[in-house]
Amino acid sequence: MIKKISKREFMAASAAFTSSLLLSNGAVGSTKYEILMLNKDPNNSKNKMIFSPRLLKVQVGDEVSFIPTDKGHNSEIIKGMLPAGAEKWKGKLNKQVDVVFDVPGFYGYQCKPHANMGMIGLIVVEGDSMLDNLEEARSVKHRGKAKKAWQALWDEADTAGFTA
Repeated sequence: MIKKISKREFMAASAAFTSSLLLSNGAVGSTKYEILMLNKDPNNSKNKMIFSPRLLKVQVGDEVSFIPTDKGHNSEIIKGMLPAGAEKWKGKLNKQVDVVFDVPGFYGYQCKPHANMGMIGLIVVEGDSMLDNLEEARSVKHRGKAKKAWQALWDEADTAGFTA
């Protein structure tokens, strides 16, 4: 026997089914990104100890996986380069770190063993309050090659329109 259902019942069942599929795959509308930890840039062997990409713009709820493509690297937040209320992270050497970004703002990160060699990166999380920690993040002092790398990275972020 075939049971006929109303248009309303069909729409309700379809909505429930679609919602269950979306929820089973994680947050609705979230995107996953990968950042590689590399000894050298595959496109320019002069660039050593890098994150690729080193500048990334994401949305609230998106996830970034830091992948230890080459050994000897980690990813961790830099003190003073984290929005208020956001979660810190500190990955172990040679281990993947997965970070979900729930607070808009500027997140500066580094590879602890290679930070002075300029192995740094910036993630910009879009949202209403994303500019709240911009000046604080820009004012953090860096040493070694990281100082020059941060100057170049902030220029890149400015040119891309991430800081306006």
